Amino acid sequence: MTDDLSLSAGYSDRHEGRRAKAHRAWRSAETIKRLSDRLIGIGPVGLGLDGVLAWVPGAGLAYGLGAGALLMFHAMQAGASAGTLARMTAYLAADNLSDTVPVAGWLVDTLFPGHLMAAKALQKDIEARHGLPDEIAVERSKKKRGLFRRKG
Repeated sequence: MTDDLSLSAGYSDRHEGRRAKAHRAWRSAETIKRLSDRLIGIGPVGLGLDGVLAWVPGAGLAYGLGAGALLMFHAMQAGASAGTLARMTAYLAADNLSDTVPVAGWLVDTLFPGHLMAAKALQKDIEARHGLPDEIAVERSKKKRGLFRRKG
């Protein structure tokens, strides 16, 4: 006969494993969005490898497809919802299809942050189901407190 404690411990271990996978996916999405679309940021506009490589025929498409596939892999590992996967696919398809049109498409690819948008969609999905990774939650709570934090 199995006791309730051992059953709940097994559930807890599986849940923690899923949560850890989701948080790894969140961190990977953060890295991909920075590399792809925010290496250099000026206000709301950013430039990353995706935008720079868009001007090198073939290289931009190869990078875009690879980074997009990696994002989708992490989304699947994190158990992202079907809606999130569809939204990510749409962002990534728009980003990569623009790469196939010389010059005008490359300009669009440079300015359209498809990887960033897909990564944010994944991160929001993970945050809604598993919360933020602990170190990110601590960092954000420190920023919210700011300079005018009451000491007490």
